[in-house]
Amino acid sequence: MVRFNLKLLILDVDGVLTNGLIVFDNEDNEYKAFNVKDGLAIRVLSETKVLKFAIITGRKSKIVEKRARELLIEDVFQGYRNKLVAYNLLKEKYNLKDKEIGYIGDDLNDLPIIEKVGFFACPADAPDYIKVKAHYISKKRGGYGAVREILEFLVPNFYNIAKDYFLKKTYFE
Repeated sequence: MVRFNLKLLILDVDGVLTNGLIVFDNEDNEYKAFNVKDGLAIRVLSETKVLKFAIITGRKSKIVEKRARELLIEDVFQGYRNKLVAYNLLKEKYNLKDKEIGYIGDDLNDLPIIEKVGFFACPADAPDYIKVKAHYISKKRGGYGAVREILEFLVPNFYNIAKDYFLKKTYFE
């Protein structure tokens, strides 16, 4: 069972899956850090088909593509300054109603989607004007387990699903 009867959960990247810091070295390589606990929860719920995930982000990064592959997230929309365009493509692709879609975001560029979805959550370090729109505010900051906490809220039997997952198969075969 997934609260709010969600079928799809869309994730922002910077400030949600990461702490929002973007680091460049002298050769223009970009670095981001992702939380392993967030990833484990996404992967378990993806593989067990409890919930489908997508990513919509305003920036483009090879790191995001790699992380999405690791987490079995097929629908990755990068470089979408107008995130609503990607949202509508997902809604149409899966023939979903707004109320069947959830979103985790953290800033102003997320507002167009926040206004549409059936469930919206944000990390603890989102601005107050974003928090007031949330159905759920994580106690954790973006990149520090906020997504995992939100998923455990959305899927009350997460522990049992994860336990069965790990007892029945070799870790991420």
